[in-house]
Amino acid sequence: MATVTMIEHIASHVGQEVELRGWVYAKTGKGKLHFIRLRDGTGQVQCVAFRDDLPEDQFELAKALTQESSVVVTGVVKADERAQGFPAGFEIAVTSVKLIQQAIDYPITPKEHGTEFLMDNRHLWIRSNRQWAILRIRATIIKAMRDFMDDNHIMLMDTPIITPSAGEDTTSLFEIDYFGEPAYMAQTGQLYNEANMAAFGRVYCFGPTFRAEKSKTRRHLIEFWMLEPELAFCSLEELMDLEERLQCYIVERVLAKNRQELAIIERDVTALERVVGPFPRISYDEAVDKLEQLHAEATDPEQKELLKIVRGDDFGSPHETALTQLYDRPLFVYHYPTAVKAFYMQPVEGQPDRCRSVDLLAPEGYGEICGGSERIHDEALLLQRIQDHKLPVENYKWYLELRRFGSVPHAGFGQGLERTVAWICGLPHVRETIPYARLLNRSYP
Repeated sequence: MATVTMIEHIASHVGQEVELRGWVYAKTGKGKLHFIRLRDGTGQVQCVAFRDDLPEDQFELAKALTQESSVVVTGVVKADERAQGFPAGFEIAVTSVKLIQQAIDYPITPKEHGTEFLMDNRHLWIRSNRQWAILRIRATIIKAMRDFMDDNHIMLMDTPIITPSAGEDTTSLFEIDYFGEPAYMAQTGQLYNEANMAAFGRVYCFGPTFRAEKSKTRRHLIEFWMLEPELAFCSLEELMDLEERLQCYIVERVLAKNRQELAIIERDVTALERVVGPFPRISYDEAVDKLEQLHAEATDPEQKELLKIVRGDDFGSPHETALTQLYDRPLFVYHYPTAVKAFYMQPVEGQPDRCRSVDLLAPEGYGEICGGSERIHDEALLLQRIQDHKLPVENYKWYLELRRFGSVPHAGFGQGLERTVAWICGLPHVRETIPYARLLNRSYP
């Protein structure tokens, strides 16, 4: 009796008859021989249907199979180093084919399709090799993030998706009607995680967040996932140490688990192999010095314009890209101007115009993937910042109380999952990093 197995496990069944359940990715052949490329979600293998090995009706069925038809294939696993697939080096000598459903006129064919067409058919596009590989790498990154936090005694805590107030910039809030009262889709779980931290010491949340920015850049999504640790008795320097170890851990896990997926998307793994500590660390003012130098040296007028920077302004994507191209591994930039950062960030001692903040910029031009800081732990100063930002104090009453009942120095960061996937996969746009991207003009499918 054939053993039911998944394609990713066929290497352990060489010489045995197995039953595979999946979909026809492609089919070629003529005469007495037909080749069915079968996928089952875990991998892909070539199934060889030979007329002499099959009942006539089943061979005719194999001949008639169409792209994305669902089937059950039984056959003997054979090792063949020439055979392509995931895993490579194996094929199936078919002994039985059973049709589950014949797909008719599957819209995504081997020809070229435009991005808008593919995004309209995202529910089908994710079946393609490239998208399959990207989303499997995404799954590895998620597990690596969670394993790292769990193994470092940082406890998972869930935070609300519906909130009564802004976590960061009020201009990027999604307002909803909450039974007649205004409420908002969460921009971050951080504020609630600070409450969780006071109960459990070291916590993290990991879930969807929402920004109503009307941005069409390659780095922006309306709905995205974020990992957010919050740590009691933690300094900015200790926070950077944690972020560095996390990035190295993530990359190491992807290189160990997803070599075939990286090959499918043609990722240069040598760039990932260079992601080892220590990462360079420069201050905001040192970064501006470097940007001013790059601006002075630029000969292309368009590039020169993009690199213009006024000390005290936040960095845009061109600035982050230029900075990351100076290094072969992630780069920390710390002590940003207080005016361009969130209201809750602790000022630098003796420099109230600078805050104890840090951004981690991914190499190869990918820019910010993490943003973090020490948090203000003094109630009076936090109240002043809330008022300075013209935020409704009554909505932050509970948040201020955290500074009244056992306040301690603490720090945390948020890491965008999709930007991390884009960097590790070497993708030009974040729309391929999430199963169903929510963009400025796209909420379908």
